[in-house]
Amino acid sequence: MNKRVVVYVLGAVLLIEAALMLLPLLVAVIYREKNGWDFLWVLLGAAVLGALALGLGGRKRSAMYAKEGLIAVALSWIVLSLVGALPFTLSGQIPFYLDAVFEMISGFTTTGSSILPAVEPLDRCMLFWRSLSHWIGGMGILVFMLAIVRMDGGQAIHLLRAESPGPTVSKMVPRMVDSSKILYGIYFGLTVVQILLYLAGGDPLFDSLCNAFGTAGTGGFAIRNDSFASYSAYTQTVTTIFMALFGVNFSIYFFLLRRKFDLAWKNTELRWYVSIIVLSTLLITFNIRPLYHGDFGYSLHHAAFTVSSVITTTGYGTENFDLWPEFSRVILALLMIVGASAGSTGGGLKVSRVVILMRAAKAELRKILHPHTVKVITVDGKPVSGETVRAVSTYFILYVLIAAASVLLVSLDGYDGSTTLTAVLATFNNIGPGLGLCGPAGNFAFFSPLAKVVLCIDMLLGRLELYPMLVLLMPSTWRKK
Repeated sequence: MNKRVVVYVLGAVLLIEAALMLLPLLVAVIYREKNGWDFLWVLLGAAVLGALALGLGGRKRSAMYAKEGLIAVALSWIVLSLVGALPFTLSGQIPFYLDAVFEMISGFTTTGSSILPAVEPLDRCMLFWRSLSHWIGGMGILVFMLAIVRMDGGQAIHLLRAESPGPTVSKMVPRMVDSSKILYGIYFGLTVVQILLYLAGGDPLFDSLCNAFGTAGTGGFAIRNDSFASYSAYTQTVTTIFMALFGVNFSIYFFLLRRKFDLAWKNTELRWYVSIIVLSTLLITFNIRPLYHGDFGYSLHHAAFTVSSVITTTGYGTENFDLWPEFSRVILALLMIVGASAGSTGGGLKVSRVVILMRAAKAELRKILHPHTVKVITVDGKPVSGETVRAVSTYFILYVLIAAASVLLVSLDGYDGSTTLTAVLATFNNIGPGLGLCGPAGNFAFFSPLAKVVLCIDMLLGRLELYPMLVLLMPSTWRKK
């Protein structure tokens, strides 16, 4: 393994994180919060370590291959979270470091699960850093790094593949650096539009920034104790729309910018994604309507918000959906697993994988009935390679096994099945709230240290699509050949 190139990437990530900490420091200065000093000390330490790592790794740095890419990505996200948690503990706003690490892993992985019973007592600089972590992690810290740090395209693809969600990774343009710039350009543009719409609706600038960061990253860290319940219907509607928009594969927006409307419209995953949202919203609307005295408009509004929040794994809430009928709760639990589109900021299994698995199962059934029939699995009118189908099947098997193992370990805490199961689903799929004790009205503070560690690993596994973290945990990775 080429350790120098891994150290080089870690150094670049630390320097980027140090630079980003200037923003919550500025917020602390504006609101005259003394805890802003903690950001200053941490960013100085991160900058020094980052510069040293960059210098050490930059000497005689050789090529990066798939193995180094996976390790660099996994370690980057761990280091990012460990350093990002320090201001919370140093300030005393989250006294226990494990809780602070849980909070920041949840932030950077855009999960939105929190150990905080109330967020409003936090300083604004801390709230801003929590929300900013969603925006940083939404598109990926290494995608951001590739957009600003010069790196050979052959090396960059290994980082992008390791960090990007979905069964396949495609380049929008020939050069990876240019692809990263396009991705972040679209990401930044949509975020700015959302902020402007919030401001047009009369929301304060601070609220607009934090809520837009959480929506764009599909994270869900709220700055009010009731999440979005106390915001206006206008703000809730804007959030519903943009949560759904950020759950779309960003290549669709690239096609639209290039005026390739036919490619966007014919996208199989997009059509499935929209269909799932519409169908789920209508089913839940009719199911919860009696709870709201038959008010169809009110039911539709909250159903659409919740469906958009859950399928994109954002985690914002306007209503406590844990009190909804079992039918609606089951639909939401299924949406937790399905997740958003590949190549979006959303988590979950991904719609594209679900489509491939369903079509593979259908092909197998037809083969049983008609053994001599050759059935080709297609997506977007193009055949899906056998390698991709095998990769998706393997991913699903690993997904089920890891989820089962996590549920088993978390069950040692002795809480009810709904709490235990959905806590794992909520963290593994980077959703945020689960059901039961960790539902929209609860939090994750009551779990034991062991359970919190398991859930932290689940969040990282879910955000990084399993393989970087699994490679990191394999003993053979570190053996000298």
